[in-house]
Amino acid sequence: MRMKIKDLEELSLKKDFWNDQDHARAVLQKKTTISDKVDRWDRFNREISDMETLADIAVQEKDEHVLQDIDNELEQLNQSVSREELNMMLNGEQDAMNAIISIHAGAGGTEAQDWTEMLLRMYLRWAEKKNFVTKIIDFLPGDEAGVKSVSFTLEGEYAYGYAKAEIGIHRLVRISPFDAGARRHTSFASVFVYPEVDDDIKIEINEDDLRIDTFRAGGKGGQHVNKTDSAVRITHLPTGIVVQCQNERSQHQNKAMAMKFLKSRLYERELQLKNQKIDEENKQKKDIAWGSQIRSYVLHPYKMVKDHRTNLESGNAGKVLDGDIDEFIHAYLMSAKMH
Repeated sequence: MRMKIKDLEELSLKKDFWNDQDHARAVLQKKTTISDKVDRWDRFNREISDMETLADIAVQEKDEHVLQDIDNELEQLNQSVSREELNMMLNGEQDAMNAIISIHAGAGGTEAQDWTEMLLRMYLRWAEKKNFVTKIIDFLPGDEAGVKSVSFTLEGEYAYGYAKAEIGIHRLVRISPFDAGARRHTSFASVFVYPEVDDDIKIEINEDDLRIDTFRAGGKGGQHVNKTDSAVRITHLPTGIVVQCQNERSQHQNKAMAMKFLKSRLYERELQLKNQKIDEENKQKKDIAWGSQIRSYVLHPYKMVKDHRTNLESGNAGKVLDGDIDEFIHAYLMSAKMH
């Protein structure tokens, strides 16, 4: 990486460097990003060296308190190194972007819709732990309980890079709270993740290719739900992609957010076509059915969460459903990088 920094520095010293200002700024931003990474690894190495020296002294003096402090600091350093390793893997063109996450209930009525709401809570709690900003843009409530489908934005550093690890089918096994016979049920929900397109990325959309429908916003909110036809549904006729937004206060705001969602969907599609293949992440979203899931959450007869792509397991299902999913995301990104 130091050689890369040197190359970028030499490039920035050329007389014609600022002729293309956009390119020049991109080069300087890249140099800053790489320099920051090098500085962090240098700091890690210094901290390890300092701890080794301090540990040698503590062992000679048999100072258990200092050794315990070193052990605690090593644990914190290990977590920092793991986070940095993960960030270094997130070097794809879209990884640094914000994301749009959509969750859809599978077949099974209320069971699957309740499971969808549980997943929504899990992701919102996870986002809160990582200091991501979330905003629900579309919410279709279940018939009796739960959620049929929900979409929300995820804003923060490497939001898409992390969230893309959740693309696929999620399976729940539990004793149903809705079954008077207390029988065991299996439910499915699908998770879709799209990179959110910002103003720097140009996606051409012909107005003639759009069908725009308005309808009355529904769902949670009681007296605060807008009673006018403010919700907006946009259909992109050439591709059949449908997006909608109903959580903004006005029809104009809902249309703007729906257009942003549509651009993100079209951008993802364009990337796939450019590569002449459907990426491995989205292959897993075909059917919300048995056998296609990426992760199982078992609450009965035992408690366990297992990722079928990495075989990583956790016996603390409650903690996972409370948003503690970084271990699964990290393991998947590590395995995906190795293949």
